[in-house]
Amino acid sequence: MKHATAAALDRLEPLLDQIRALPSLREKSRGTFYLKGRAFLHFHEDPKGLFADVRDAGGRDFERIEVTHEPGQRQLLVAARQRLA
Repeated sequence: MKHATAAALDRLEPLLDQIRALPSLREKSRGTFYLKGRAFLHFHEDPKGLFADVRDAGGRDFERIEVTHEPGQRQLLVAARQRLA
């Protein structure tokens, strides 16, 4: 699974705007977010759709969430907010 291209990120721009509004995150490159100098959230694409990897609650691994459609995007935002709280 490759990292999301600019065209794929264009499709997610409204979601990216919501992520940019979350506290404490730094966008090092478009669609790649860090928390306290550590990778926290980034995007991938493959023929099945668009996916986000967000650091899990334990901070050791990433959870992959399908974000091609709005339900997955909402799930990602909930997960990110919970982990930043």
